[in-house]
Amino acid sequence: MYKEELDIISQAILNEVEGYEFYRMAANQAGTSESEEAFLELANEELKHVEYLKALFNKIKDNKDDDIKLALEATPPSPDIYNWKKVDKEYNSLAMSVFGIGIQMEKSSIEFYEAAKSKTKFDEARKLFDLLIKWEKVHLEQFTEQYNKHKTDWWTNQGFAPF
Repeated sequence: MYKEELDIISQAILNEVEGYEFYRMAANQAGTSESEEAFLELANEELKHVEYLKALFNKIKDNKDDDIKLALEATPPSPDIYNWKKVDKEYNSLAMSVFGIGIQMEKSSIEFYEAAKSKTKFDEARKLFDLLIKWEKVHLEQFTEQYNKHKTDWWTNQGFAPF
């Protein structure tokens, strides 16, 4: 891989750092220790991705074919199963905001990696972008599920539920 692909990995690292900062900020405003812990789990997941991507970048930057192949064969940190029950129902509005923004961040990341994949000439890069797309899709599914759950709770609490 070459400069363009390394630039994309650099952007991916920045995206993950931004996600980390966002979830850390949400944790600071969570209101309960349980909600704070749930958002910090999200932040820590982003840090795992940062470390994986940094290690990958360092292996690839020297353009050593064996390092590239080994890096792409390595299994990235898989998304942990979050204990979403820790997000207190009293803070449904905050949870909806966090997960709503998280959904948009994941969708943007997927679009970014899909565009990068369509532009690269290297099979190794396409494999990497497929891996990154897979990460983001897992988070997108989890966030969408949680957003919908909190939305239903919020509607019920506001008296919007059809009864």
